[in-house]
Amino acid sequence: MRCLRGPAAILALALLLTGCAQSVDPIERLGKKAAEGVHPHVAPGREHRHRGLARPLTRPPAHPARPFPRPPARPLAGHPAVTAPPPVIDRVPTRDPVVFLTYGDGAERDPRFVDMVRALRLPVTLFLTRSAAAPGHRRFARLRALGAGIGNHTLGHRAPAGLPYAGQRAEICGQQDRLRARLGVRPRLFRPPHGSYDPTTLRAAADCGISAVVLWRTALTPAGLTRGLAPGDIVLVDPDASGGVPLRERTARVLRAARERGLTVARLEDYL
Repeated sequence: MRCLRGPAAILALALLLTGCAQSVDPIERLGKKAAEGVHPHVAPGREHRHRGLARPLTRPPAHPARPFPRPPARPLAGHPAVTAPPPVIDRVPTRDPVVFLTYGDGAERDPRFVDMVRALRLPVTLFLTRSAAAPGHRRFARLRALGAGIGNHTLGHRAPAGLPYAGQRAEICGQQDRLRARLGVRPRLFRPPHGSYDPTTLRAAADCGISAVVLWRTALTPAGLTRGLAPGDIVLVDPDASGGVPLRERTARVLRAARERGLTVARLEDYL
């Protein structure tokens, strides 16, 4: 079989990590069509094949029930409104055969990652710091335009646990304001740097309008995933342990691992 060329070859290499595939899997085929400017038509009842699955989903991931509604405000007499602390989650309680791809610190610098998200229409969530939302980082605006979710990762990426309330609130609310100014979004989801948090963090996050604190169930490291994937898992594609592997290839490794377990990728914001 002839080797693919051009943008389709880049996607094939990223997803298969081989020179020339003997067969074209559903994810590669979707990427090839999108890279060539062809929008694949998905026939009714065939959505599972469009997502690279051998069997249909138990429920379409675009219309899930939300297990974590926004916490209601509880005004107290003589005091400012107080909100319930947001839940801390590392997986979503769902029977859908889906996992969720998340990226921390805004550390992605692989320009072809944007092409991969566009070509595969890949749902991802990015937790950004101040440096990521700085002027000149237009990739994040492009990713947001492609449907990527944007989450808060504080201004300075300092571990919040143990810091006073004022400091934690300034880090979280300050990044909320910055993301609104730079990218036009005030996130509902927050990931504390290094997964570090305490009750003060949850109080500050609630006061900044956060509805869920998002950790992760498994992470991709140079040695592979830290544990096997299961439905509802939140995956961290860790920028701090990349081992020099481009982001698109690290993402492809997670996609292959998910497919081997009969799972696909869904948009985290649709479930929270």
